[in-house]
Amino acid sequence: MVRKLINTTNIKQLMKYLLTLSVLFFSLYLSAQNPVGFDEMCNGYIEGTVPLATPKQMNRALSLENTVILDARETKEYNISHVKGAKRVGYDNFKIESVKDIDKNATIYIYCSVGYRSEKIGEKLQKSGFKKVYNVYGGIFNWTNLGYELVDQNGNKTTKVHGYNNDWSKWLNKDKCIKIID
Repeated sequence: MVRKLINTTNIKQLMKYLLTLSVLFFSLYLSAQNPVGFDEMCNGYIEGTVPLATPKQMNRALSLENTVILDARETKEYNISHVKGAKRVGYDNFKIESVKDIDKNATIYIYCSVGYRSEKIGEKLQKSGFKKVYNVYGGIFNWTNLGYELVDQNGNKTTKVHGYNNDWSKWLNKDKCIKIID
């Protein structure tokens, strides 16, 4: 009987339910800095296969020992701005060898623009034995919209953010950053 209840379909339904609850929970803690519909958009792209962390949680962890921040965006996005101390691992050409120097027991926060690409890279990290991997809810867009600091490729503070394209850049709060589209 128990085996019938625990099957792939039920697990997928449970994961989707837990993801929805997580998004609702996170949205209670997020201020009105994100454009209307941001949470619904994120919920539509994030499957919940990697545990979620809020930008606030990642910000608190920046100074902790054995914490690693990974950026799953492409070079042109990363060069415009990124979280200080983040290591770019990319998405399109991600290779697990790029993280071979990271302790498998390190706490890893990974982000992209909104959370889709970082979740996919997070899944690969988990499959490779990394134990504590967190996908940053809403990615760098949420991070920026909430007013957290960014740096450019030279390490200088910036308010510029690569918007990926015109459709995606609408999720950036224009009062919090300068959108860059190329």
